[in-house]
Amino acid sequence: MRFLLFLIVLGAAVYLLVRVVQRRGVLARRGRPSAPGPGTVRRPVSPDDDADFLRDIERKRRRRHGEPKADPPPEPAT
Repeated sequence: MRFLLFLIVLGAAVYLLVRVVQRRGVLARRGRPSAPGPGTVRRPVSPDDDADFLRDIERKRRRRHGEPKADPPPEPAT
């Protein structure tokens, strides 16, 4: 019985300690925005933010449906 009580108290103490450490880490980082270092290339976070990805999808869709690559030039008026 005493051992079980000891484990419960120990588990609660470890849990609280981990919570405090996590919160302090978050608060410390919150004040300083992280800036990319020199030579760091910023990439899109998701595919739909990437213009090259969207352009490639449109090209594949046009090829699949047999559409021309670009609109044909307008015919001259006679």
